[in-house]
Amino acid sequence: MRVAIIGSSGSGKSTLARSLGEALGAPVIELDALNWQADWRDLVTHDPDAFRDAIAAAVEPDRWVTDGNYSRFAWPLILPRATDLIWLDYSRPVIMKRVITRSFMRAASGKELWPGTGNREQFSRWIDREHPIRWAWDTFDERRKNFAALFERLQDKPIRLHRLRFPREAPALVDRLAAEAA
Repeated sequence: MRVAIIGSSGSGKSTLARSLGEALGAPVIELDALNWQADWRDLVTHDPDAFRDAIAAAVEPDRWVTDGNYSRFAWPLILPRATDLIWLDYSRPVIMKRVITRSFMRAASGKELWPGTGNREQFSRWIDREHPIRWAWDTFDERRKNFAALFERLQDKPIRLHRLRFPREAPALVDRLAAEAA
């Protein structure tokens, strides 16, 4: 089983990916971890070919769970191989509560986000345009529209589509996919 998880920043993609990966016995590919290098240097901007190569290598095996969007870079490599696509289509209040809570916990702990990068959440960056809180707010409507269009385009393709509207739907989907994979 090869599962891609998409959704707004802070929707819970990584959390669901870890849970699903564990249930399926599949490696989890966090696209942010592939993209973000030391000192917040992103491959999307500085070395897009290296980012594409890293994604292609990560999704080569027959079992995996990816979390993240990166539509221009990742989707052309991931979606043709994915057996399932999960869209965490949660309301703006749910997402904002989650992204604010996550950002607060990360900043308070000072924990490195991706091992070896030295990148840590900082309260002082919360007003930055690219900070996840502002990013989630500013991109919510456009992302929802783009995800809906993606689901429409994939309707007749050999990929199973799962659109979750409430966080409480996630555990049942994990259980169902794990049972199917067993």
